[in-house]
This record gives sequence, structure tokens and C-alpha cells, in this order.
Amino acid sequence: MRLLVVEDDPHLGDGLCTGLRQQGFVVDWVQNGLDASAALDTETYAAVVLDIALPGRNGLEVLRQARARKNVTPVLLLTARDSIDDRIHGLDAGADDYLIKPFDLGELGARLRALVRRASGIASAEIRIGALSLNPATHEVRYHDQPCALSAREFSLLETFMTHAGRILTREQLASALYAWGEEVESNAIDVHLHHLRRKIAPHIVQTLRGVGYLMPRDLDQP
Repeated sequence: MRLLVVEDDPHLGDGLCTGLRQQGFVVDWVQNGLDASAALDTETYAAVVLDIALPGRNGLEVLRQARARKNVTPVLLLTARDSIDDRIHGLDAGADDYLIKPFDLGELGARLRALVRRASGIASAEIRIGALSLNPATHEVRYHDQPCALSAREFSLLETFMTHAGRILTREQLASALYAWGEEVESNAIDVHLHHLRRKIAPHIVQTLRGVGYLMPRDLDQP
């Protein structure tokens, strides 16, 4: 699950990125509003962690511009301001959630997972497609009630497929979900991870549509 973190404080930003990566997120980090707007215009994210007080363009301006451009990515605002008016302005600008500094990284991760679930139309904390289940919080995967041990990349790939079940995903979309800026991506990386998923779970878990992309059926395991 790929996130954009927008935080100008270098110590807080580094701590956020480290903590979120330890929870299994893929994270890009920018430190001003202009770079945030550019990233939102060119990349696809599962969610955004956005500070309000930013150089260049404040967080509310970044948010309003993104919503005006029909970008519906879930956004969680971070701010040191604790007045009711600031919270109201942030939510009215299009934010989906709000945290006031200081906050717990575990709570931030849980709120982000909840935002992504709601955006994907998933009510439960556990994602289930047929006999396959995935828990983003515990990183547990089970197929026909049997545990499946996956690497971090394999888990992220499976989560991407499950939250987009029934939709065709291109190789580029999958790579974008799995890798942050600056990470080296081998040309066959997606194929390797997908091979491992099929071997560890089931060969039919994902369909390859030659020249088009990949598809996890909504009716996985149904006759």
C-alpha cells in the first residue's frame, strides 16, 4: 500500500516514514506543498498524510487543488493546531480524517488502513475474496483457513489485487503500488512476486491477460 507523506519537519518526517514502513506501507515523502501537488498530479497513492503548515503552499491549498482536479485519494491531515475551526476548515476542504500532533504511530497506521478500506468499499478490517482472507493490520493471509507465509512485497501485491478485485491492473500500476521513489525495480519483479503468490496460495488466484494486465476475479473459487 503506497502512501504520500507531506511533512516539512525533517525529524518528524523521517520518523513518520520509518514508522509507517515498519507497518508495511510503501512511503514517498515530500517536504513542501508544491512538491505535494506535483506528486498527486503524477502518482497514484492509496492515501496521503498531509501536514497543514507547509512552505510554498499550505496543506489546505494542496487539498483543495487536488479535490478540484477530481483526485479522490483519502487524505489524513496532520497539524499542531488544536482549535475546532482548524478541524472544520480541514474537513470541509476535503480531508477524510484528522490527527493533532503529537500522535501515536500505531493509531496513524490504523486510521490509514481504515481510510483505504472505506475508499475500497470494504467494511471489515479483514479483506476476503472467496476462501482467501487478508488482514492488513496483522499481515496474516489465509486460504481455505490455512495460513500463507508471504514476504512484505508479496503481501503488498496480494493486498493490491484484493482491494481491486474484478479490475484489470497493468504492470505499471502494480509496480507503482509496491515501490517508492528511488527504489530499483527489476524488469521481471512483478512476474517473480506473482509466481510466488501463485505457488504459495493457488495457481488461479490471479489471471494474466496477455498484452493487457492482470486480474483477480471477484468470484475467486466459485464454480
